[in-house]
Amino acid sequence: METLEPSDHELVARTKAGDARAYDELVRRFSPRLYGLVYNMTSSHEDTNDLLQDIFAKGYRSIKGFQGKSSFHTWMHTISVNMTINFLKKRNRRRAMSLDDINNGVLNDPDFIEATSSNDPSSEANLGELQKKLNESLLKLSHDHRAVVTMFDIQGIPHAEIAKILKVSEGTVRSRLFYAHKQLQIYLQEFINR
Repeated sequence: METLEPSDHELVARTKAGDARAYDELVRRFSPRLYGLVYNMTSSHEDTNDLLQDIFAKGYRSIKGFQGKSSFHTWMHTISVNMTINFLKKRNRRRAMSLDDINNGVLNDPDFIEATSSNDPSSEANLGELQKKLNESLLKLSHDHRAVVTMFDIQGIPHAEIAKILKVSEGTVRSRLFYAHKQLQIYLQEFINR
């Protein structure tokens, strides 16, 4: 007979009762998705790893205050987005964003390579250039707009949940997405019109 994994709710209750291993399991469950969220906002593996440690530490310190009005997933995304936006604001004050920070990790993804491979070297060069241009364009967006694009377009989170995470209305989420998509179209227009 297989044992069922405890629900997030059960793990939260156990963590509140002092079971650190329960929180370790929550970290294991949520690390991949939160890593993707933070990385797509920072474009830096090093910054993402540092931020995730801080995010999970804050989650652990704050878990007694988690009342369950939203899902644990939404609560952790809220902490992640807020801490990442604060980090980006501080980083932008310290130095201008360098395009050297951009990591074209998707270009090394085996599934991506297989799906887009061809024997035409110019096609592959154009694909690499498109990925670089897309990363550059994402970095030009404001932190708020980059957050909604990352959550909706990259992670597939629905408007309603993004609204809860950002503590804004669904209309605001749609508006930010619309504006961000328009900005990305403008930034990518030169490449598209070739």
